[in-house]
Amino acid sequence: MIEYGTNVVGGVTPGKGGSTHLDRPVFNTVKDAVEKAGADTSIIFVPPAFAADAIMEAAEAGIKVIICITEGIPVADMIKAYDYIKGKDCRLVGPNCPGVITPEEAKVGIMPGFVFKKGTVGIVSKSGTLTYEAADQVVKQGLGITTAIGIGGDPIIGTTTKEAVVTIQKSSRSDAQNRLYFYWVDILSKEVGYSKDEMHLVLADKFLPKIEFTTKKGKKISQIPSTRKLNIDEFIDYICEIEMFSGEWGIKLPHNQDYKIAVYNEYTKT
Repeated sequence: MIEYGTNVVGGVTPGKGGSTHLDRPVFNTVKDAVEKAGADTSIIFVPPAFAADAIMEAAEAGIKVIICITEGIPVADMIKAYDYIKGKDCRLVGPNCPGVITPEEAKVGIMPGFVFKKGTVGIVSKSGTLTYEAADQVVKQGLGITTAIGIGGDPIIGTTTKEAVVTIQKSSRSDAQNRLYFYWVDILSKEVGYSKDEMHLVLADKFLPKIEFTTKKGKKISQIPSTRKLNIDEFIDYICEIEMFSGEWGIKLPHNQDYKIAVYNEYTKT
């Protein structure tokens, strides 16, 4: 996962807190990882007998996305864990699943990253092997993958097929939004004398909240976020901000055929 680009902030092994592994800190509890490293996603590899407790610990600690790879968890244990997380602000994926991957950005799971190439098709599957096979076939057709979610094949899972599909639809901006945005960037860049790349960075810097993080040496760094990570709703807000900003500059951005799809039709889906 680290090699793929996932921002792994640490691991959790009771009794080994304070040590390091793969240049990442190890914590005694998930709560410590949340408080000290800002963890918001957890991937669970523990043996079946301890997996349900690990799920509940992650939910209690404030983890937002819990991905459980472990298979063979007793149904009675999962009933307890499933009931427990209902009242928590979190999403469980799995158990008995390969994880989640957004190609060329990050993966939290065990799927082979080289199979997945960025594109326009989302995949939801109960089978790990068939997830890879489906991705391979889609990529060979020249389409590529937006996000692939392995929801798991056990009797009790945290995320259903429908929930996963809705999540993928909301997590990626549409082709119409892409076209409209870069059409506007092209117009603005010509008006102000910037290149398209420069205009893109100026807009992102002005309207998107900065990503703040601290290096191992304690240096605080502020980074302009990528627009690729905005979901549909966030991207609607972003392009509306750009339109208002352009009006203040005296630049009227045209509403082409993509505008209604990008702003109004997409909005009704969320």
